[in-house]
Amino acid sequence: MSAPQKTSWLGRLRSTLTRTREQIAAVFSGNPIDENWYEELETALIAADVGMPATNALIERIRADARKAGARDSQAMREILLTNLTALLQPCERAWRLDAERPFVVMIAGVNGAGKTTTIGKLAHWLADHGKTVLLAAGDTFRAAAREQLAVWGERNGVEVIAHTGSDPAAVVFDAVSATRARNRDVLLADTAGRLPTQTHLMEELKRIKRAIAKSHEGAPHEVLLVVDGTNGQNALAQVRAFDAAVGVTGLIVTKLDGTAKGGIIAALASERAGNPIPIFFIGVGESLDDLQPFVAADFARALVGAE
Repeated sequence: MSAPQKTSWLGRLRSTLTRTREQIAAVFSGNPIDENWYEELETALIAADVGMPATNALIERIRADARKAGARDSQAMREILLTNLTALLQPCERAWRLDAERPFVVMIAGVNGAGKTTTIGKLAHWLADHGKTVLLAAGDTFRAAAREQLAVWGERNGVEVIAHTGSDPAAVVFDAVSATRARNRDVLLADTAGRLPTQTHLMEELKRIKRAIAKSHEGAPHEVLLVVDGTNGQNALAQVRAFDAAVGVTGLIVTKLDGTAKGGIIAALASERAGNPIPIFFIGVGESLDDLQPFVAADFARALVGAE
């Protein structure tokens, strides 16, 4: 990303997190740093959907660092929060190793309405910008609208879509993997139908789709991405656990962060699987093609805390 593009993206990120940031920024309004201040910070973090485990860990570290540094003013405490929040998020920052395999096969899952199909269209755009050739698999065979929507994204990006009307989703994705090899494409993005973790038969189907991909190409899928709606707050944690248990989630894409006061969910996700959180590969902050960008821990922390 060029310097102007990065500046523009950071501006959108800060704007996106305004509602969340305002909750946290109110704590740094010059009040004395005492027990009441720590209670206010705890309340603000919980209200931002950081969650109790991550909030407790952050408060404990902030207390220790403040004592060590002798910090007594709001600006110093903001910097201490920023440092610790960045450290919490850093393990989630990881780049795709797209050149590790060819074709690089990505299976994409999520609950209904999380924005999977739109995210796939944006990912295809991002990959094209990075010099990769892409093929899309319309593995959501339940909704005709999903196939049509994916076809629109394919046309917009100049990318071919493999789709079979009324077919078994595992068969569609199996054929798409073969087509990706035959047509010498770099990356396959395989859509799947939205499903709730409580729908046992549909979760079993997701496992079957993953097995079909593995049969079609040894070692695939190379990534199993879960698209998470950022407005769902703490409910996203239960989704991550259920899909991870079913198909082994290797990365997250957090969408719809624009306008939500729950941007702290990123910190809650980072505190899952302590020491080995699921990577957050991308975050979405709007409807345009460029509003899906790789997750950068330091940028997100600064936008959330309000640091320049």
